[in-house]
Amino acid sequence: MAWRGSTSVQDRVFACLPYTFPMVESMMFGTFLMQQFPTLGLILLPLTPFAAIYGILNSLLGGWGGFAIFFALYLLIVRNESLSHFLRFNTMQALIIGIAVSLISAVLDLLGLLRNLALPLPLPIVVIFSTIFLGVLVSSIYSIIQAIRGRYAEIPVLSEAAYSQVRY
Repeated sequence: MAWRGSTSVQDRVFACLPYTFPMVESMMFGTFLMQQFPTLGLILLPLTPFAAIYGILNSLLGGWGGFAIFFALYLLIVRNESLSHFLRFNTMQALIIGIAVSLISAVLDLLGLLRNLALPLPLPIVVIFSTIFLGVLVSSIYSIIQAIRGRYAEIPVLSEAAYSQVRY
């Protein structure tokens, strides 16, 4: 959906970066899957510097690093109308994916499923964790590919929510 105008190479590159946020947040759900398929870890190798920065911010801000990153991206990029619509839309879509991961994490934490991840967990829990991880990974990679191509990634519910938040 390129009806908002053409995109520059710089916009395409910067539009890919916010998708690292939900992928880093969902990495804890992928530990079981990466134990079974170690080559999956190679796909996530480029996320290592982003995961390190996220971890440092989390430790400095007392576990509120993800919250700070969310507000920084939202206030500095999504609400900055001097930036291109393409960049703001992709940032908002990445934030919506991150919000979904955070909400799922909060619910699972309330149910007590995130406290003892080192213990052998029952198969249904492992399947749920792997599904969450794969959903975030696939939607982020699809969006990154579309951003590199200069197109808007159309993910049914997420894109509509992103469009409603990003002004012209």
